[in-house]
Amino acid sequence: MTLRTKTRLSILFAAVLVAAVFAGCSEEPSGRKNAAAAQAPREEAPSPAGIPEDEPVARVAAAVGPSVVQVNVQVSQQTPLGTQEGEGLGSGVIYRENGYIITNDHVVRGGSDITVAFADGSTEPAKVVGLDPTSEIAVLKVDRNNLPPASFKTQELPIVGQLAVAIGSPAGFEATVTSGIVSAIGRDFPQELVGNDGNAAKALSDLIQTDAAISPGNSGGALVDRDGNIIGINVAYLPPSQTGAVNLGFAIPADTAVSVADQLIETGEVTTPYLGVGTVPLPPEVAERFDLPVNSGALVQTVAQGSGAEEAGVRENDVITALEGAEIASYGDLFSTLRDYRPGDTVELTVVRNGDERTLDVTLGERPENP
Repeated sequence: MTLRTKTRLSILFAAVLVAAVFAGCSEEPSGRKNAAAAQAPREEAPSPAGIPEDEPVARVAAAVGPSVVQVNVQVSQQTPLGTQEGEGLGSGVIYRENGYIITNDHVVRGGSDITVAFADGSTEPAKVVGLDPTSEIAVLKVDRNNLPPASFKTQELPIVGQLAVAIGSPAGFEATVTSGIVSAIGRDFPQELVGNDGNAAKALSDLIQTDAAISPGNSGGALVDRDGNIIGINVAYLPPSQTGAVNLGFAIPADTAVSVADQLIETGEVTTPYLGVGTVPLPPEVAERFDLPVNSGALVQTVAQGSGAEEAGVRENDVITALEGAEIASYGDLFSTLRDYRPGDTVELTVVRNGDERTLDVTLGERPENP
């Protein structure tokens, strides 16, 4: 297929999410928590020669730019007219000096002949180490050493209002820098935006929202703080033409990216813990109707037979309000908190049932392929 056709198909996929657009493909390509594997966070971005100290964005760009790459992908699709070829691109962040690169799942899934363009102008062929659609993280490997890995900040959440710098390849313009602030954290996409796409619902949860401009081609690129630490991997934006609002960009938190990347590097796959419940946000009218002592949480609609939740006594219409003490206000909170655990772990689940709060010890299973 032509490049332009592939772009339309990507937007069509995004239309399944109504307005949420994965920022992966460009119209014109050009040439919780294993923090030990990531580089230690920088205390302060270095001040390259000639850049004043009162230019924090320029300092960040100079420090982190060499760690951000462009990912070029050849795509083949079967159509009624036969096999059609196309091209797409995204961005990536160097994770380890021996060739491992983090990008987005949707940037490389289904692609072939992947190449990575580095800041020094060189290119290298890349292979996919692993993909995880439920977090939108993928890892690539190039046969090259002594790369400049980025520093990932995994131990602290970003602060709403702090400086945020996005670096990537929007529309194929390599090493493009945009800046803004962290607009919100823990952002989930509403059900109406993700429809029935379960993977999208999981991936588009617990996100960092930023008003630093994010566009097609930025996917997999860096969202950076003023000290030159990666706080997120850019993944999606909401188009102004569909929302009436500008600069609504979203990034996967650094701790999620690091946790998933480490698993993909070690085993080629991500083992996702399975609670065994189907939930929806607690509607305020339901809380009021049943005089519940909470006005937010994850309302249990289904409990899977034989799951840890069933064995622990979780019931339909329970409202999950906390997991191991972490507040659960939505489905997104529940899924993102579960990312910190592994199958076989036993966690304390707080639920409200018939107006009474109780705690249940649930042993997590391993998520089946079609839960």
